[in-house]
Amino acid sequence: MDWRVKGTIQKILGALPGGHGLHFHLQRRFGGLRDFDRELATKVDDWEIMIGHLRGAGIVLPGVRCFEIGTGWYPTFPFACYLAGAARVTTYDLNPHLRMDLTLRCADVLGRFLDRIATAAGVPLADVEQRHRQLLDRLRADADLETASDGVIHYRSPADATRTALPDGDVDVVFSNSVLEHVPPDVIDAMYAEAMRILSPRGLMFHSVNCGDHYAYVDRSIHQLHYLKYSDNQWQRWNNAFLYQNRLRAHWFVEGARRHGFDIELDTSTTRPERMRQLAGTPVHPQFAHVPAEQLCITSVDFIARKPAASAAG
Repeated sequence: MDWRVKGTIQKILGALPGGHGLHFHLQRRFGGLRDFDRELATKVDDWEIMIGHLRGAGIVLPGVRCFEIGTGWYPTFPFACYLAGAARVTTYDLNPHLRMDLTLRCADVLGRFLDRIATAAGVPLADVEQRHRQLLDRLRADADLETASDGVIHYRSPADATRTALPDGDVDVVFSNSVLEHVPPDVIDAMYAEAMRILSPRGLMFHSVNCGDHYAYVDRSIHQLHYLKYSDNQWQRWNNAFLYQNRLRAHWFVEGARRHGFDIELDTSTTRPERMRQLAGTPVHPQFAHVPAEQLCITSVDFIARKPAASAAG
């Protein structure tokens, strides 16, 4: 599909009464939800990567209190964290996208990945299997997420991750997966400030950011640096309620966390030759001229930002 066609359709749907429902059904038939099992498997891959990075930073899931920004249509990461033994997983979404039919299917399909969840988290497979049986049985009996997970998963939507009302130091890990690239810069700053407040001393933020042009996933004639051709005013024509892209570069997210007082312990951003070649052939808009090419061309980053122990007193 031509990316401009998709952008126009989404723009129109975003302005229509009932447009969100129509958009969901289009996603089921033509978009990312068309192959649910494949999409979920990709999310499990992403969760494994996150857990590996957290373990490298000294965080193991059993007993940990987690806070997720951006639940989505079904709670893959909260379910996987619960199955791995997290003490609490609070998940916030600005809009109530969660669907119980997809949530039940998510829990069911996760049964194929229990050994991977146990291995990634370093916990006994028998414990993961027991939690999964209970979760699935209770969801099939129409229990809500909190009841089905023995009080571990707390879903809140509509909810504002910049003003959580959680107590100071109440969580150990704040995380998101492919969310921050869809959030306005001032809101990201506010999220960082709130994360600093609610994290325990030495607690962590982990964010995986896909900061390439998402239209490239549906239109193979363009690449992930394509949207750098446009000014902010021009790009507003294509930004919409369903696919807002802030076009911030990878270093901005990391440096923003540092500005808020976090210590950066992981930054996977990498300048790739393929992206440099694509950038060289792209008429980049002058508003990006201040960004070095080696940073401008990076389209993804995982990073860990740690709250310093001294922040507990300050």
